[in-house]
Amino acid sequence: MPIEPPSSRWQLDIGQATPGDDLVGIGADLEPGTLLMAYRAGLFPMGIGADGHEPTGWWSPDPRGVLLPGHVRISRSLRRSLGRFDIRVDTAFCEVMQGCADRSRQGSWITAAITTAYTRLYELGWAHSVEAWRGGELCGGLYGLALGGLFAGESMFHRATDASKCALAGLADLVFADGDPRRMIDVQWATPHLASLGITEIARSDYLARLERSLPLPVPPAFER
Repeated sequence: MPIEPPSSRWQLDIGQATPGDDLVGIGADLEPGTLLMAYRAGLFPMGIGADGHEPTGWWSPDPRGVLLPGHVRISRSLRRSLGRFDIRVDTAFCEVMQGCADRSRQGSWITAAITTAYTRLYELGWAHSVEAWRGGELCGGLYGLALGGLFAGESMFHRATDASKCALAGLADLVFADGDPRRMIDVQWATPHLASLGITEIARSDYLARLERSLPLPVPPAFER
């Protein structure tokens, strides 16, 4: 059972957010209570300084990239790749974060402060990694938060072809295993790479309505610890 941290001293509210604007706030902190409050309100942090450094921006993309039950698309080639990887959960969280934070990757934004913050959430039972392994080697993966029926994906990486896609496909199997249409995987922004798996874009208002229905659900069994 995840440990609920002390409440945040900040107030994060997107009620006054301008439609179409993704950045809705600046400041606050990365304490566990602040992060959980933000995700429950439809927000996530990303620094707006150089390479993701401070100040912290609070984002709620409009439109938002999501993967919904029944929308997962597995191509023939990806299905072949899935047979080559072993999908695991929470066996290498820190290594996955390191892979995602690799500064040699284009557009890397994960700072030491972000790594520390999400590692704390992992230790409290909220953050998780989904990993693609082959021959005893970590080939790719992703990390994010499991909050009821929502899995809020943060970042992914790969060291072998299709490894990150396989991790996302494995995540979908875990999150949508019970067939409940209220469950949702948040990927923040849709990309062509993600769209091939069935990621779609929805308006922020639709996302917030779906979020309200998702949060009260039980966490998928794979993320219980």
